[in-house]
Amino acid sequence: MTVDPQAFRAVMGRFATGVAVVTTCEGSQRMGITVNAFCSVSLDPPQVLVCIERTSRVFEALLHSGIFAVNLLRDDQQQISVCFAGNSEERYRDFCSVRSHIEATGAPIFDGSVGWADCRVVAAYPGGDHTIFVGRVEALGPGSGAPLLYYRSAYWRGPDDGRAP
Repeated sequence: MTVDPQAFRAVMGRFATGVAVVTTCEGSQRMGITVNAFCSVSLDPPQVLVCIERTSRVFEALLHSGIFAVNLLRDDQQQISVCFAGNSEERYRDFCSVRSHIEATGAPIFDGSVGWADCRVVAAYPGGDHTIFVGRVEALGPGSGAPLLYYRSAYWRGPDDGRAP
């Protein structure tokens, strides 16, 4: 049976997810990409996974650097998500004007996110048009605020946003 890509996207879009930006660096060049394919893998050792499209500029940088940070976005950071999902000059030249700092690995950590995990790549697996990167968490931290959510191909503000689950 052949699965229609649009039908696949429509069904998978019914799984509400948080929104994160995965960041890395190549020398002094900070890079990031919006993802919703992120989850914890293991408590001992602490590991997470992210799925990165192989055609992304971030993919090659992440392969070479072997480091990444997962920045969990707040509900008021939708514009950051949109910027890191696009191909604007602001994304590539100005890091979407996001303030960041460095913790354990050298990957950029957003100031003001809901939370973050700073990781070192321990494995990479083919996953269709993406690569699944598993990272050992070297440092992490909580933030404050409500998370930015994505549901049915749009940012979701809760039950009263007009779209029934």
